[in-house]
Amino acid sequence: MARILVMEDDPSFRNAVRVVLEAAGYEVIEAADGAVGLRLHREQGADLVLVDIFMPERDGLEVIRALKIEAPGAKIIAMSGGGTALKISLLDEAAALGASRTLSKPFHPSALLKAIRELLDKGER
Repeated sequence: MARILVMEDDPSFRNAVRVVLEAAGYEVIEAADGAVGLRLHREQGADLVLVDIFMPERDGLEVIRALKIEAPGAKIIAMSGGGTALKISLLDEAAALGASRTLSKPFHPSALLKAIRELLDKGER
């Protein structure tokens, strides 16, 4: 069973993602901010990290930078629900920093699961 670390500060969105992932058979670890998420990644590891761009403590871009240094092969999906122009710009920056995939919120659960399967099943980075 693959372990997915979900870093998301919105508790209702984080819970919804957890429900979708657990129903699909994944183990889920949750963090409400980037600092806690990085600590959990160091302590428990994860097969894939789902990270929100806008979070307290350490934002998603900082998290991606840190993960790529600490775990260069980390599989990361960045997500953002900011305004359209800002969201596109930040998701492009997340990809440039090393995010394997990006998702604009809101997204359909099937889009999330498809991105996860592509990364985990095919071993992509």
